Amino acid sequence: MATSTAASSLSLLFSHSRQPSVRAPAAGSHLRLPPRASPSRARCASSDTTATKHRRPAEENIREEAARLRGPAQGFSAWYEPFPPAPGGDPDERYSLDEVVYRSSSGGLLDVRHDMEALARYPGSYWRDLFDSRVGRTAWPYGSGVWSKKEFVLPEIDSDHIVSLFEGNSNLFWAERLGREHLGGMNDLWVKHCGISHTGSFKDLGMTVLVSQVNRLRRAPLSRPINGVGCASTGDTSAALSAYCAAAGIPAIVFLPADRISLQQLIQPIANGATVLSLDTDFDGCMRLIREVTAELPIYLANSLNSLRLEGQKTAAIEILQQFNWQVPDWVIVPGGNLGNIYAFYKGFEMCRVLGLVDRVPRLVCAQAANANPLYRYYKSGWTEFQPQVAETTYASAIQIGDPVSVDRAVVALKATNGIVEEATEEELMDATALADRTGMFACPHTGVALAALFKLRDQRIIGPNDCTVVVSTAHGLKFTQSKIDYHDKNIKDMVCQYANPPISVKADFGSVMDVLQKNLNGKI
Repeated sequence: MATSTAASSLSLLFSHSRQPSVRAPAAGSHLRLPPRASPSRARCASSDTTATKHRRPAEENIREEAARLRGPAQGFSAWYEPFPPAPGGDPDERYSLDEVVYRSSSGGLLDVRHDMEALARYPGSYWRDLFDSRVGRTAWPYGSGVWSKKEFVLPEIDSDHIVSLFEGNSNLFWAERLGREHLGGMNDLWVKHCGISHTGSFKDLGMTVLVSQVNRLRRAPLSRPINGVGCASTGDTSAALSAYCAAAGIPAIVFLPADRISLQQLIQPIANGATVLSLDTDFDGCMRLIREVTAELPIYLANSLNSLRLEGQKTAAIEILQQFNWQVPDWVIVPGGNLGNIYAFYKGFEMCRVLGLVDRVPRLVCAQAANANPLYRYYKSGWTEFQPQVAETTYASAIQIGDPVSVDRAVVALKATNGIVEEATEEELMDATALADRTGMFACPHTGVALAALFKLRDQRIIGPNDCTVVVSTAHGLKFTQSKIDYHDKNIKDMVCQYANPPISVKADFGSVMDVLQKNLNGKI
């Protein structure tokens, strides 16, 4: 596997690191920043004697307002290129994002490449201020955590083609008690809760980009004959695809492995009107079938084989920097299944470094379930040879993938950041989830995998007590309640469930209640 070639190809992707002299934005530019008001001016702004911002006309919606206020194009662009470049291949091979293409001419992956020279005409401080100015707004489409970084994502798409549910802007919270009491006094532990999103997982970040591009392709003047969008899924991808397709009025087709996802995940595409096929196979089998179907029918492939989704997912990395006031954490720990997300985080961090928004990137950790750990095995072998596997059942069902599409991408990200791959057994991930919940979280099993990896790296003294560390929570715990029920019922074979907290059956009389409370609260009342 040509991982060294892949690494060199990514260095080319971000090769324009110089910061040329700043060219002021053109008059009327949609990139123009709002002026910074002085305190006295800000106070005066609320008075009746000063001019106020007028609300858009009542008959005008936010899309129409965006079209009316649109400034001239800035000349930013993006395209597909092979990833990694094939040895002896065409060095000029590239494809427009308006082409329906998933593989390079050699059969390899594609990656979205941005015109970094054009973006570098503006200094890092400009981009920081621009992105900060858009947070929390309803101006279309910049209120989205993804589209507030539109110039770094899909710079050429018309705002009227964007399909957004105002995703992103997810919580980054200080896990104070978990770090202090259970991780050796860690004082700078944070959790990026990407599951606080429209469909309850980070997949929304990528799906808004992919479905927006499909919407662009289907509409005039391109008018491509795309009759629907399809995906294979372990649950969260299908939920995101179905929601965004429903919002755009585009048919969605979902292939799911039978009896291998939670009911909460299953009901989401059903409720959103998708065509749901439950197949007697695992995720890898579903993936093979959807690729065959999309090769024969005018159905657009939505899996992470399609690199458009990674452009949306990388904005979570930019958002972390933004939430830290553009300071870089020391470590970011990401659960890994199909392995596109670890690369997306790297792309976001590295793009910000190259364009001068920050001066370094964090070290990345990819955390895998031991029952589906092909990247971990590859890492422990010294990256000598990748061996796909048949994934065993894991409570972290969304990363139960034995033959990940983006393994080469993940290797590039990890090598470039001096990264680490760690694994978690079923007991380790469930105990980590339960322990985190006892400090106020409500973690999904995949977050449990990342937390278990953190526990191990702290025990090994690789991550220090004062290291600023971010654990990426990829989905909401409410989508995986059965795993919590099984754990607290102590209904998991060969697992102690040491942090189980089952309900206590008590007679409905005062004395019995008081006896139980005295016993369980150790006389504290």
